[in-house]
Amino acid sequence: MATHYFPTDRVHYTWDAGHEPVLSVDDGDTVVVWTRDVSDDQIGPDSDVSVLDGMDMGRLYPLAGPIYVNGASAGDTLAIEILDIHTQGWGWTAILPELGLLPDDFPDPYLRIFDLSRGDFAWFREDIAIPIEPFFGTMGVCAAGAQEQSVMPPGNFGGNLDIRQLVRGTTLYLPVQVDGALFSCGDAHAAQGDGEVCVTGIESPMYAALRFTLERGRAIPAPQYRTTGPLTPRVDGGGFYATTGVGPDLYAGAQDAIRAMIEHLGDAHGLSREDAYLLASLCVDRKISEIVDAGQYIVSAALPDAVFV
Repeated sequence: MATHYFPTDRVHYTWDAGHEPVLSVDDGDTVVVWTRDVSDDQIGPDSDVSVLDGMDMGRLYPLAGPIYVNGASAGDTLAIEILDIHTQGWGWTAILPELGLLPDDFPDPYLRIFDLSRGDFAWFREDIAIPIEPFFGTMGVCAAGAQEQSVMPPGNFGGNLDIRQLVRGTTLYLPVQVDGALFSCGDAHAAQGDGEVCVTGIESPMYAALRFTLERGRAIPAPQYRTTGPLTPRVDGGGFYATTGVGPDLYAGAQDAIRAMIEHLGDAHGLSREDAYLLASLCVDRKISEIVDAGQYIVSAALPDAVFV
């Protein structure tokens, strides 16, 4: 079982079965990767909001890969264990026009830069500390027949999953669809709430060590994962304040729950609407609380008290 180091100068921006593998590994091998932030270094620690107007959108989602897993073929499952993952000291969160859960409510760009070098927290304000819990927003094998396929949205092959529980110690299981699996990763986040409502978490360049295990003949329909502990261990010690959305449409319910949360954060904590939207994206968790009652469904948005210090 060998350890490989993925070259930092090799990235790709789409899923494509024709991409040449950068690295080949065996069952049980570990790969160390250093990934760029989702903007492909177009945003830096000294950037201001003006940088958003000139971004080359074709450079978003630079992925480290593809990694060819010897012996993998369609119908197998690839297990990726996150052995270690760390930020590289800084990150950013933004409102990007026309994107996110509430694009009509927030038509203007907005950017916050975070210093992540001070410890285990990202300080949103002097009295608001968001736990740093790094993970890759995008982890996937190549989809069968993919040709210049956008990284967004995800699929049953994985991709832009944005599952905040894919932290150190978690194992992600992906259904192999092409020979060698052709695994790639990137779009790393230092923190994110379930839902990533403003379309960004704390986007950050990242270091990680991943171990690959091939489960031959085990077919799964879509990504699955196993954690080694509670889903939100850093905030479970305190209470939560939750808002809800009620109605026949889960998407509209999620929007209503977040609008109510933004109002609460402004009234109770003095945040601007923009900062409230960002904070909701970074630490508020969306939950489907009820989905069985005659077309009237409940979506909750839960804000952890633990972030207020």
